[in-house]
Amino acid sequence: MTVVLGVDVGGSGMRVAWANGSARGATVLADGAHIGEGGIDVPALLPVLSSYAAQLTSPPDVVVWSMRGLTTLAEPGEVLKHVASAVAARRVVVTSDAVASLVGALGEVRPGAVLAAGTGAVMLATDFDAVWHRGDGWGHVLGDRGSGAWIGLQGLQAALRHRDGLDDGSADLLKTVTDLWGDPYTWPRAVMTGRSAPAELAALAPVVGALAPTDPAAAAICREAGHELARTLAAGAAAVRGATLFAVGGLLELPAVRAAFDDAVGLLGLDLAPALGTALDGALALGRHVGEGRALAAHPPYLLLS
Repeated sequence: MTVVLGVDVGGSGMRVAWANGSARGATVLADGAHIGEGGIDVPALLPVLSSYAAQLTSPPDVVVWSMRGLTTLAEPGEVLKHVASAVAARRVVVTSDAVASLVGALGEVRPGAVLAAGTGAVMLATDFDAVWHRGDGWGHVLGDRGSGAWIGLQGLQAALRHRDGLDDGSADLLKTVTDLWGDPYTWPRAVMTGRSAPAELAALAPVVGALAPTDPAAAAICREAGHELARTLAAGAAAVRGATLFAVGGLLELPAVRAAFDDAVGLLGLDLAPALGTALDGALALGRHVGEGRALAAHPPYLLLS
């Protein structure tokens, strides 16, 4: 049997688990990725991995490190070196969270396309051979359209428009966010310089979603978020014809966003399949695939192997 240690690093949390055949250990939860001037602080995340690995009866055969922002907020080759130095393993795989989400949704390595909508929003469509098409995943400043951080940022803007006296703002959002974040004059610093800005913005998405039934500005934000997410997935469907399509992530549990997304998916003629598992499941499945000697070619920056 192949002992696999899987890691899924997101913007709001980090999850670690081991698997050996059908047996699986308890999932450990830890803080997610923090973004500084140099990008994601990977070394700060490694003690959790090392500590977990030290509790295993023997070193894992394969370690799979899945991480949001791998292609834009980190140097994938350096991440591979960091992970390999933190845990003694026969093989190390470093991959983007989109790849892990796709494999988890499929339950195996085969062609597909997945939209992962959480703190950020990213789509990956691939046949694990010639086609590797990523959509969005550009971060909360330049993209992640429709994501939790995007919704939070749009909510702040609607609140500030009301404060500025514009008629398309939201008094409810201004009051609610002021209660949560304090004086609006502190908001720019939190958004522009905060190490955990994406996660803090995403934490506002449920607030916007809760106001959507009664607040026109919040409703419009959720509606646009659903439409943007559907458009991103549609680009993946076009990149890999006939691929199985998935949409995953906690953001889609917000009723107002999900309803708008489903409407847009229907209008675009997309047929979604239910996901079999999560990104952490995908990391473990990738590890089993590699540990059993099945073919899997590296494709930087999305997928690296040692």
